Amino acid sequence: MTNQEISLESDKIKTEAPASIESDLIYGLEARPPFVESLFVALQHVFACFVGIITPGLIICGALEVPPADTTFILSMSLVVSGIATFIQAKRFGPVGSGLLSVQGTSFAFLGPIITAGLAVKSSGGTAQDALGLIFGLCFFGAFVEIIISRFLHLANKIITPLVTGVVVTLIGLTLVKVGITSIGGGVPAQNNETFGSPVYLMVALLVLVVIVALNSTTNNYLRMSSIVIGLIVGYLVSIPLGLTDFSNLAGLPPFALPIPFRYGLGFDFAAFVPFAFIYLITAIESIGDLTATSAISGEPIEGPKYFRRIKGGVLGDGINSIIAACLNTFPNTTFSQNNGVIQLTGVGSRYVGYFISAIFVILGLFPIVAGVFQALPQPVLGGATIVMFGTVAVAGIKILSCVNLTKRNSIILALSLGLGLGVTFVPEILDNMPELVKSIFASGISTGGITALLLNVILPGRE
Repeated sequence: MTNQEISLESDKIKTEAPASIESDLIYGLEARPPFVESLFVALQHVFACFVGIITPGLIICGALEVPPADTTFILSMSLVVSGIATFIQAKRFGPVGSGLLSVQGTSFAFLGPIITAGLAVKSSGGTAQDALGLIFGLCFFGAFVEIIISRFLHLANKIITPLVTGVVVTLIGLTLVKVGITSIGGGVPAQNNETFGSPVYLMVALLVLVVIVALNSTTNNYLRMSSIVIGLIVGYLVSIPLGLTDFSNLAGLPPFALPIPFRYGLGFDFAAFVPFAFIYLITAIESIGDLTATSAISGEPIEGPKYFRRIKGGVLGDGINSIIAACLNTFPNTTFSQNNGVIQLTGVGSRYVGYFISAIFVILGLFPIVAGVFQALPQPVLGGATIVMFGTVAVAGIKILSCVNLTKRNSIILALSLGLGLGVTFVPEILDNMPELVKSIFASGISTGGITALLLNVILPGRE
């Protein structure tokens, strides 16, 4: 895994792990490092994953124009749920969890379907809170797809081939570029007040982008891993004297943010559910690569019954943790691959460090001031960072596709899938005259391209 991939996967877009990874562990999986060392290593994991956990919520709430108080609450719950989910993965409760030092965080893969479903509610006269209720309901019920898949991973691997996975991952990155560019221009608020594309916005975003690229080009592993965090901090600090930040909401924040299950309710719409179910199917397969890499780096087997129990438990944990996330009013959770880079750098693969990571995330989430500071992050600063993330997600998909033998059959599947997926993304009006069911299912370029790739891969003759 390259350091660029480490800094990208805020989300996690993962390919299959290599068969073996050289490592020189100081503390293995079952070792119990001293308290001070465990805390130090845990903080490095938190530092590497924090932005990735917060960013999806910031993007979604910004796109749906969620009120600041609700945004802060959702971001706080993202941290709390990541702590709970990481503990479940590291501790392992019966068949649930991998038992590895596997950090969980908010998935980027669902951004497209979530924003599409939310905007559909608002366009029909619903409030941002109504949109959140539907979104969390779709996330809740969709998680059962991943839970079921975890019991039949051998069958899923036969259906979701690298060609299909590569198409979906590439489309996730490419379709989200529009979201990143919108943030660079100032976001939805700037579009409403006609300041979109202001030179000040563009210069701030460019500064963040330059910092991230420059740090990614250094030979220092820690600077590479921290490039996005440092870029956001630099952009944040520059934005203050320019008057782009608004801290007025910090004064009204409560001292603690206690979880309130089902605060926005749980809605459901079958047509909007289809893209969610499909993404859960894809993320279940993608998690296998990340968990395999974590197992290999930790000196654990990557074949045989013990390995397969870990994989099934990890994917099952992904699904259950996403249910917990929906109940506590935040977005689907999944394994984070930058976690593997930290294990390599520190030489600590102990799952007990995961307990420290969990506690830190939960504590941070219980204090709204932490989420409030990030909620005040200007859109151009966020856009400068996310445009790199989303572009690299697309590159990760291209890497998967580069391993596929592009025969005439596979080339046709790839061409049609990308063409239709990007087509509905660029020209969504083409579905205006279609029934609501069809419109909802294919409004997302990810679901359109993914379903196309999946069906053609099954139907067209000559499949390997």
